[in-house]
Amino acid sequence: MLVKHSSSTVLRRQQFLVRTLCGSRTHLPKLIRATMSSKSEAADAESVLRTVTPSLDPKRHKGQAGKIAVIGGCREYTGAPYFAAISALKIGADLSHVFCTKDAAPVIKSYSPELIVHPVLEESYTISQFSEEEKRKVEDKVIGEVDKWMERFDCLVIGPGLGRDPFLLECVSKIMLLAKKSNVPFVVDGDGLFLVTNSIDLVKSYPLAVLTPNVNEYKRLVQKVLNCEVDEENAGDQLRSLAKQIGGVTILRKGKTDLISNGEIVKSVSIYGSPRRCGGQGDILSGGVAVFLSWAQQLKSDPERNFSPSESPAILGCIAASGLLRKAAALAFTKHKRSTLTSDIIECLGESLEDICPAS
Repeated sequence: MLVKHSSSTVLRRQQFLVRTLCGSRTHLPKLIRATMSSKSEAADAESVLRTVTPSLDPKRHKGQAGKIAVIGGCREYTGAPYFAAISALKIGADLSHVFCTKDAAPVIKSYSPELIVHPVLEESYTISQFSEEEKRKVEDKVIGEVDKWMERFDCLVIGPGLGRDPFLLECVSKIMLLAKKSNVPFVVDGDGLFLVTNSIDLVKSYPLAVLTPNVNEYKRLVQKVLNCEVDEENAGDQLRSLAKQIGGVTILRKGKTDLISNGEIVKSVSIYGSPRRCGGQGDILSGGVAVFLSWAQQLKSDPERNFSPSESPAILGCIAASGLLRKAAALAFTKHKRSTLTSDIIECLGESLEDICPAS
């Protein structure tokens, strides 16, 4: 009979024993998962990855494996949008775009020729001398440039490296409304979550929205929406309530165990990753969620595939991306130890996915 331990000390000892005996790249076994909160159901991330990852078919043409766009990147932050966009390509998307400010574009272009970079966003300092009418014209131009491409995208990633410039955030608000009007899914991360926390209506009741908050971002969301503090003892129930209160959006709460909910169900992903917490891993995750969500959407619309109507592409996308990131981080750590960087983890995405979903 399985004895359920409530002591966090016992749990930590069990996890240490498993990692010692089995290595850092293994799933936590059923014993460990069973001792976690009964409020969430442990997801089989590898099974989800096998389900949603499409086979490499020579009959498919460019673009069918996913077209992702990142909305973010300003003069201070150019790494985050690059990490999200290049991760989408490394996982298997065919095309990856970045819509950023003019200052950020040359830098991001220099990182990789694989990315399609659009220098269309504007910050307040570039239009500080403009009249209100001229500012509206600039805003309309920005929205118009993004609108030209919107119908081509399978998913957006909104927020990496966005910054908090008021004019830039106002433009991105309009881009989010445009995406909703076009029924394009989007993943909100980084400063996009700052925007959403202050304007919940931007995502409220939009089932194709995914929020990926870290510890502090989640705390602010809980305080804003539920008007209380984070309850770690009932983490799954609180996450469900938060997602439900925002109208059924999907929330991936990042942490030692990733918790995912759309207001109805709660899933957890606890594959052991890496003790090295270099910045940028959240950007990999957001790019991954966008790709896997778009693949799950395709799968759901394919009448030849056995895909339950009740399964949520957003939930599946979050589970798959969380599991893959953790495996890639573990693999990178075995190679680089303390010197592991985000770029090292990105380089391990393909190998980690290949281990689960062989190309041939």
